[in-house]
Amino acid sequence: MEQAKPRQSVALIVGVTAMMGDAIVKALKQPTALGGPWTVYGVSRRSLPAWFPSSLLDKHIMLDALNQHQTHEILAPLSSEITHVFWLAIQFQVTEQVCISMNSTMLSNVLNALTSSPNSKLSHVTLQTGSKHYVGPLFDPILSAQLSPHDSPFIEDYPRLPLPNFYYNVEDILASYSKSFTYSIHRPSIILGVSTRSYFNIPLTLAVYALVCKHQNYPFRYFGNKFSWEHFWDMTNARVIAEQHVWASVTDKAKNEAFNCTNGDVFTWKMMWKLLCDTFDVEFVPFDEKEKFDIVEFMKDKGEVWDKIVEENGLYKTKMEEMTCFGALDTILKLEVQHVLSMTKSREFGFHEYANTPKSITEWAHKLRQMKILP
Repeated sequence: MEQAKPRQSVALIVGVTAMMGDAIVKALKQPTALGGPWTVYGVSRRSLPAWFPSSLLDKHIMLDALNQHQTHEILAPLSSEITHVFWLAIQFQVTEQVCISMNSTMLSNVLNALTSSPNSKLSHVTLQTGSKHYVGPLFDPILSAQLSPHDSPFIEDYPRLPLPNFYYNVEDILASYSKSFTYSIHRPSIILGVSTRSYFNIPLTLAVYALVCKHQNYPFRYFGNKFSWEHFWDMTNARVIAEQHVWASVTDKAKNEAFNCTNGDVFTWKMMWKLLCDTFDVEFVPFDEKEKFDIVEFMKDKGEVWDKIVEENGLYKTKMEEMTCFGALDTILKLEVQHVLSMTKSREFGFHEYANTPKSITEWAHKLRQMKILP
């Protein structure tokens, strides 16, 4: 009797040029990847940048997931191939209501296209959100004044906060398909990953700030508050969250569950500032809460300085305004919240990956220098 062929795992990474897109591609293409071997398709709105490991993708698909017709036309024919979706796409807009509308539309368009055929092979979707789940709409100009964050460490089973949050909406959309496929939700902390196309890239924002200060001989001052300077925070290495996505996508126990994902250690911004100074060769300036410093105002005219740094060092062509988030980071570092996510649930369910955060920072900077994104 002829043996049945093992089912081929075909991944569709939506938002493949996002901050951890390359990490998921590499995780899936490892010879030892769970559920492998994998065929990997990547979706982005634009062509792949030169720094992206495009040779690891079996297919690159350009589409705008906000466009329902285009999304259906391109993805519906692939519904009989794709078994897993890894959702990294995200739209940050001025108000939370606009965020809800745009992110819900993108996710719905893709899922509708992939489940429209009776021959659909889609079995699991991983959805990446983040710690805003526990804090609230901190970037909304009106709702941010009404925040009442959960106590830390943040736990997956905390009830939802009473304010609008687009993370809740996309989770609900995913759950509405529970009869068609299983899903998992992944909530990282500050992601340490590689991308020049992620608006919310905190490590790269800090690197650009440090390098501008170095180039112009300005002091590298901390622009948060005393609370964040002294209290604990955590971070997520892109490799760790990528491994969690893959693990959850093929682990029965993890299906239809939400998981935090961090490196497993903590830091204070005082400690991190010293590490950033060592990494980018700038002098450490102790935090002085009496000194008022507006980072957004300071950096708003530094685009030309960054252009000079790029040119003088022969770097990959980037625009400071497209890869930094000084306004958002200023808001985050002025929160009076101890930003720590519990990893207990992940451990209990069998996910044990971790990373050393200080070592990860050093390795991340070295990688971006090799890629000619940083000097």
